[in-house]
Amino acid sequence: MQKGKASIEFESPPVILSDASIAGKKEGEGPLGACIDVVEQDDMLGMENWEQAESAMQKKAADLALEKGGIRRREVRYLFAGDLLGQLIATSFGTVDLEIPMFGLYGACSTMGEALALAAMTVHAGYADRTMAIASSHFATAEKQFRFPLAYGNQRPQSATWTVTGCGAAVVGKADKAGDMKNTPRITGVTPGRIVDLGAQDSMNMGAAMAPAAVHTIRQNFEDFGVDETYYDRIITGDLGEIGRKILLDMMKQDGHDLTDIHMDCGIEIYNNEQQDTHAGGSGCGCSAVTLCAYILPRLRSGEWRRVLFLPTGALLSTVSFNEGKSIPGIAHGVVIENG
Repeated sequence: MQKGKASIEFESPPVILSDASIAGKKEGEGPLGACIDVVEQDDMLGMENWEQAESAMQKKAADLALEKGGIRRREVRYLFAGDLLGQLIATSFGTVDLEIPMFGLYGACSTMGEALALAAMTVHAGYADRTMAIASSHFATAEKQFRFPLAYGNQRPQSATWTVTGCGAAVVGKADKAGDMKNTPRITGVTPGRIVDLGAQDSMNMGAAMAPAAVHTIRQNFEDFGVDETYYDRIITGDLGEIGRKILLDMMKQDGHDLTDIHMDCGIEIYNNEQQDTHAGGSGCGCSAVTLCAYILPRLRSGEWRRVLFLPTGALLSTVSFNEGKSIPGIAHGVVIENG
């Protein structure tokens, strides 16, 4: 099971039994709008504040993933979930009614990768027949916590990304619990990332802070599994955006790996060029989570893609560290997903 220096290869790969995506109005107007399960026209979701709205998205995504898979709550043994807010309050309040034992995760925007990896490891080890991975973000809650009040109307530089209002949920289980295995996505391996800090300090250019971490995890994945870019149909980062993507491609070319034709970024896919206020692209825990459930998994199920490296990226800063002048460390968790 241990593969190389940091990776894990599953002898009996866990499968993604079902999944669901919820997103806001802006995301629904983007290229993936038709693929998202539920597009909320009211970003408040009828709640009193933004934080309650994000919690409501988590609950709705979890329930929908269970419904689509014909799975009851009590059949899910553990929940791995997280968001961007302090003390994971969107997750704490959003999942309480599910009554499923929960591990709260903070990997910044890499959280969906972390959650999927831990969910798969838990299933493969025999600690659970079924687990669930959830990650969410909300534009307004993130702006409120990390940047400026929305009413301030500050201008954002072109390097900035737009936090996705959305949530993705995926149920991971044993293959023998999946019934017909044909075209069921399998998690065949994981490459957990390590923290990489090259000294970036611009919180409005998170792509530059996260790209080196993505490069490190891709390198480690290639080394551990003895593969290169030709092994994958797509290498999919979380939310590097336009600037981070350029850095990633340049750094990988220096290693002799040309990812130009197979790399895609969730933050670039989720918005289009007409949505000019998104600038460099999308970000947030919900960015890769929504793109995974709405866009990536359907292409694996259809057979369009055979194998992808799903690589959500996270910028590990807080308001405290930023105000103290600290740099922004990055992390990226790799999950190998194959067509069943």
